[in-house]
Amino acid sequence: MARGLILSSPATLLTANSLFPSSKSFNLSPFSYLLHHRYTPKSSSVSSSSVCSSTSQQCSIDISKYRQPFSNRMDMAGIKPHHRIALGVSGGPDSIALCVLTAGWKTAGVNSVGTDHSGFIDGLLAIIVDHGLRAESKDEANVVRNRVSEMGIRCEIASCDWPSGKPKQGQLQEAAREMRYQVFHDVCAKHQIGVLLLAHHADDQAELFILRLSRNSGVLGLAGTPFTSQIFPMHTHSYGEVPANQGILLVRPLLEFSKKDMYQICQGGTEEWVEDPTNQSMLFTRNRIRMALNHLSSLAFKHELQGVISACRKTRAYVDQVCHSLIHHAVVINDHGYATIDLQILCPLKIEDICLMKFLSLVLQFISQRQRQIRGSALKLLMDYIRTFPCKKSITAAGCYLCPDPGSRGSRVLVCCSFDFALPLKMEFFEMHSFGQQEFRVINELGKIIEDGKSYANHLVLDSSDIHFLDANHESVLDEAKRLNIISESTYSSIRGLQKQETDRFRSKVGAVSDFTSKHEVEVVTPFGKSLQPGKSCYFMDRFILIWKLNDKMDTDVVSGLVDFDMDFSGDSQNFCCSSCVIGHDQVLEVRHMIESDWLYLAELSKYSLSNNFTEYEVMSANGNVKTMEKTAPYLHYASLSAKKALVLLKSIPVAARKSLPVLINQDGKLISIPSVNFRQCSCLSVHVEFRPKVPLGGGHRSFI
Repeated sequence: MARGLILSSPATLLTANSLFPSSKSFNLSPFSYLLHHRYTPKSSSVSSSSVCSSTSQQCSIDISKYRQPFSNRMDMAGIKPHHRIALGVSGGPDSIALCVLTAGWKTAGVNSVGTDHSGFIDGLLAIIVDHGLRAESKDEANVVRNRVSEMGIRCEIASCDWPSGKPKQGQLQEAAREMRYQVFHDVCAKHQIGVLLLAHHADDQAELFILRLSRNSGVLGLAGTPFTSQIFPMHTHSYGEVPANQGILLVRPLLEFSKKDMYQICQGGTEEWVEDPTNQSMLFTRNRIRMALNHLSSLAFKHELQGVISACRKTRAYVDQVCHSLIHHAVVINDHGYATIDLQILCPLKIEDICLMKFLSLVLQFISQRQRQIRGSALKLLMDYIRTFPCKKSITAAGCYLCPDPGSRGSRVLVCCSFDFALPLKMEFFEMHSFGQQEFRVINELGKIIEDGKSYANHLVLDSSDIHFLDANHESVLDEAKRLNIISESTYSSIRGLQKQETDRFRSKVGAVSDFTSKHEVEVVTPFGKSLQPGKSCYFMDRFILIWKLNDKMDTDVVSGLVDFDMDFSGDSQNFCCSSCVIGHDQVLEVRHMIESDWLYLAELSKYSLSNNFTEYEVMSANGNVKTMEKTAPYLHYASLSAKKALVLLKSIPVAARKSLPVLINQDGKLISIPSVNFRQCSCLSVHVEFRPKVPLGGGHRSFI
């Protein structure tokens, strides 16, 4: 999706009363072939006379039967008509149907909203993404904007710029999807909108089921797309989402509807849509699966396939409930960026393997802040490790280091970020700002929506006796579904046939995928840092927010601490800024993670005698070189005192966890500050650090109801 955003302007302003005019037409030249005027299903209970044949005819399809299920789903998500909402709109029948239902839901009923001064529905924004992957995409986006604007919905077009070049054919759809979600988040954050509706429906779930089945996905993956979920920014901006850490709530209220329903909703609202020609290309896996499923169009097949998906979703909902309970009772997160798992609570419980695997994956992904799920041998290693009580050894897996928590005698496991393997030293900059009243309102509103959604889901208490696939692996889900009579032999054979076709295609491409991966290997971590200018905020390893500046004089607390050692700070001496300080006002500092020589350096520095008898004193620097400190007493006294206090705090942090702490060094490699333990080399240096992971423990709110 676009990094550069283009604010669209409405083509036509309508009041809520004229939201669904009976006749609409517009000129699509030179690409009018994209307009799909009307759709007549091959097998439909709707008579041919009830289906519109042109835009000039009044459509007689009654869409009231769709409005109540849509409203119910919005209630389940905790969303009310007065909330600020964005819509992901492509212009296809799915997203146009979403526009029709959302606009009607917003403007009808006792809690309905009106229009703003421009005639648009209050609190509703359609986001149209121009991926820029086809020459005609810009014109298509403008057509969609005009059509949606006529419905009374304010629109914004976001255009993608692809700074690293457009994705290749093999990665096109995946790259476009990642870009699209990032742009959705950026636009929502800019407009201070916390909820985004997407038009995924039941047929999309069926396609995803076959796709994941062919990739050997387990029951959790076969559960498909969640009804509600949160996304968090890959990149940090100054819109306020970082301090709130709420992300954007994605809601998919059409999951109970079919593709045929999408067309009928559009017809009932007398709305037209455009079809993306790439959706017909057999080069893409989803398109091939869609075409194959269309050939298996019997009602029995579709009903049984949705039955399997529903059983998988019920299993996923149960596993999520168990994991959230385990996280609440058995995990403690420390402000220095590590976690402890209490095995005394965990091990006696008879936890199903599928629940324990998901629990471990959530904890380790939170600590490492990595996007990839834990799979294969790493997950098996973790399962064997966590089931051992008491814990007596250490392992490294999935970007994390696990070991017995010191002093626990193996009853607790320490989980901290590992810097012993290939992992890029990630740091990004952003501008901090104070929240305005509107931002606080949006944050509170989103928090209330999520809590209401959780409250609804919590009433659906699931018991393991009602869950079918807890012990099923990717090979046995269909077999278990057939044994339980969820699917018939005919449906079983059809699904297996589709699975085999796509599995064979996928295996033929393994070599190409391996080649692509090898060209994009992760860089190896080095102890060298990345520059951070004074007053600039940065996110270090997606875990710590860090900012520093150099003051003109010492802080009051610094002065009081030095007075305890008979230092004279009367008169103007408090304005002192030491001449030997290794930080200049025109310098930048570098950020890296903590290494062993840092605390050895603190130990050496702390040995300096705190007295008025000032002499030159040699200490070992962080890079191992011996340097002579100049005879600037306040500077050396303060550095030594700060080192003493920092060492006390460091003793409370497990050695393994210290390695993930950020430190500041100067351009010569000299240790300047370890902000997590309040060490500062200079009394005029002000440093702030806060452990604020981008993605919260558990990955944020999601629901598979």
